[in-house]
Amino acid sequence: MKNLIISLSVVTALLASCSPSTDKKVEKNTSPDSKKEVAASIPEPVKNDQLQVEIPGDFSTLVPIDLLNSKSTNVYDKYGIEFSGNCYSCDLTSLSINKKQIRWTNVCDEKDTFVIDDFSFSNEGNKTIFKTPERMYIITQIDKAPVYELVIEGNKLELKNKRISRYFTTKKALSLFTEHDCGDFEG
Repeated sequence: MKNLIISLSVVTALLASCSPSTDKKVEKNTSPDSKKEVAASIPEPVKNDQLQVEIPGDFSTLVPIDLLNSKSTNVYDKYGIEFSGNCYSCDLTSLSINKKQIRWTNVCDEKDTFVIDDFSFSNEGNKTIFKTPERMYIITQIDKAPVYELVIEGNKLELKNKRISRYFTTKKALSLFTEHDCGDFEG
């Protein structure tokens, strides 16, 4: 019994010596001026909240355009509406991106869509990068007009009746670009 009491005392002493100290160190002999210095030298706690990265508002309605005249210095003449994808084959796709989904929609049939729900995104200067498990979509603003270039890396994205353009602009700015009238085109 004596050994049991000694063993329990030793274990209790070891546990007590290993536990963190609950005593607070109090600095004695401080003047009001020194308290200000101590308070000023303590760094403020760092917030773990990351800055909220936003998807540019222009990405809510991107419409396809094409490089029509590479030698032109006027961006509205250089890029314009592609004739064959809008008039003949009607297979171009517009792009709409918000926080919840990336939506590809046929320009001639807004019910013909392809939606991606699982993605992450980041901004790097004039580039916005969208990542899915299969591929990465990089949208770069190449002109203030606004003109955006889309590059897709990873697995090939094959969409039925939806051809993806390399260049896009906003729906608002579309009327400023060179436009080919489909007229009475009968394919």
